[in-house]
Amino acid sequence: MKALKLFFQTRDDVAPVLMRLGLAVVMFPHGAQKVLGWFGGYGFSGTMKFFTENMHIPAVFAVVAILAEFLGPLGLVLGLGTRLAAFGIGATITVAGLKVHTANGFFMNWSGQQAGEGFEYHILMAVLAFAIVIQGAGKWALDSLVLKKLEAKN
Repeated sequence: MKALKLFFQTRDDVAPVLMRLGLAVVMFPHGAQKVLGWFGGYGFSGTMKFFTENMHIPAVFAVVAILAEFLGPLGLVLGLGTRLAAFGIGATITVAGLKVHTANGFFMNWSGQQAGEGFEYHILMAVLAFAIVIQGAGKWALDSLVLKKLEAKN
């Protein structure tokens, strides 16, 4: 029970709200590409096929990554399961940066001269996600309500 309370615990601070909303706004379109096919994405079945056949990612990890990118931002917006949502996003973006983008160097492809995007974006996203894991949801989060219910049971 103590671990569960620590999972939902957060301070009544605005900075984590800004971090989680910013991360959610940037990550949600990526998840929507993978699940819904929005923004030029493949949709769920196309993404699964690409991850498993082209990238040779085991299906279970492909599903976890897709769900982290799609459901994680929703959890962040609501402030519900914030640490889990942020951890899923942070882990997924770290793997993407290492597996796909390190070959393209550090910098984003602003000039269109390199083969793909570098990993600087991934560092920022991962650091932001892991800061949320440490800080918690902050003010205006459903995690606070869950914590109050857990504390009321004791």
